[in-house]
Amino acid sequence: MNIVFSASRLMKVSEVRRLCKEMRENPTLLVATELYAKELLYKQFLAKKKELA
Repeated sequence: MNIVFSASRLMKVSEVRRLCKEMRENPTLLVATELYAKELLYKQFLAKKKELA
């Protein structure tokens, strides 16, 4: 499974490694994080759609 992380801030290598390890060991956490990110993107999409209308 390929996973892509994007960061909103600069992170130390140790932080990135720790996050990757947590995600590999706990798939439930990965799904929860993905759903949260998708929710935020959908809210931004709706806001732009209302703005254009």
